[in-house]
Amino acid sequence: MTSRRISIIGGGAAGFFAALAAAETDPSAAIRLYEATAHPLAKVRISGGGRCNITHACFEPRELIRAYPRGARELLGAFTRWQPRDTVAWFESRGVALKAEDDGRMFPVTDDSATIVDCLRRSASEARIEVRTTCGVKSVRRNSPGIFELDLTDGRREECDALLVASGGNRSNAGFTIAREFGHAIEAPVPSLFTVHCDDPRLRDLAGLSVEEAEVAVPAAKLSQRGPVLVTHWGLSGPAVLKLSAWGARALHDLDYRFALRINWAPASRPDDTFALLAAWRTEHPRRQAGTANPFGLPSRLWERLIPAAGLDPAATWSGVANGPLRALAMQVNGGDFAVVGKSLFKDEFVTCGGVRLSEVDFRTMESRLVPGLHFAGEVLDVDGVTGGFNFQAAWTTGWLAGRAMAGGR
Repeated sequence: MTSRRISIIGGGAAGFFAALAAAETDPSAAIRLYEATAHPLAKVRISGGGRCNITHACFEPRELIRAYPRGARELLGAFTRWQPRDTVAWFESRGVALKAEDDGRMFPVTDDSATIVDCLRRSASEARIEVRTTCGVKSVRRNSPGIFELDLTDGRREECDALLVASGGNRSNAGFTIAREFGHAIEAPVPSLFTVHCDDPRLRDLAGLSVEEAEVAVPAAKLSQRGPVLVTHWGLSGPAVLKLSAWGARALHDLDYRFALRINWAPASRPDDTFALLAAWRTEHPRRQAGTANPFGLPSRLWERLIPAAGLDPAATWSGVANGPLRALAMQVNGGDFAVVGKSLFKDEFVTCGGVRLSEVDFRTMESRLVPGLHFAGEVLDVDGVTGGFNFQAAWTTGWLAGRAMAGGR
């Protein structure tokens, strides 16, 4: 009996995990993985600042899917088959111990992404998976017996019985071209998980300052998120901003990344409550200078910027602050607008929303509903998660399901 031939386009997390799942399901399968660059698993190596945020310590599928702006419904069933608990068990069974941090992010205990890369590459070698680097796939055809013919960038032509496209979410990758040629619709890729540029006097020279709980909103797009906010050299970052960028990826793209970002630095109260709190503070501390302390526990350097933005003299005592400026200060605390004029990638990560339309893929097997034997996994799909290990988990899950199905498992 001839061994089943499986080809995988893309040497990232999803591609490698699919290859390994296929090899575990059918050890006799002939598995080839094609990576167009010289550096497979490059994104795994740089993720998490070189530590590799491999997954998230959330083991309930219905809770887990809440971290996915796109693909949540489709992933629910997929996560019942392979979820973070399975990912942790898989790596630990191969000698890679993982740890969960307070926020749920999981890393190798070595805090070194090379631990994950080495595990995947070693496992692929032991499974006799052929990994070809600097070898891309230019085009694919499917002949009448259901065999796929691949034209490679090195001039060779090869065949396979099952094909996985796991080439990532970059709009220029060959995976989208191949998917389109087989009749698949592509949702236009746009960036997700980005920080915002904002040159505002209230933030200038405050890089590194953080507020543990704030609310950021884009009224023009009816978007809002809560969480920590970090001031950077170029603007704003932190979990609240990153979640906003993920959930609002398309809307913010349509605004050309130029919009008013409204920040509530003390979301536990609203302007009327904040005014009342400030009025009580004025009564309790009449002789204190307005710029030296605040009742919200905000960082002093930020407070020193909000005071003049409301038209107050930081050196004035609270007893001399009239109700008008006090209301203006309440608005600075609860609803100051900051002009966003652009975006940047979050660290070295590159996540997009967009990709192969999800309704055209069977998420039990990751097989195309249009072309038997053609599968998709990872960021080539219109699936993306917020920061915290969720994008890698989607890659492990969809890769495992695809690899197993291509090798004849269910």
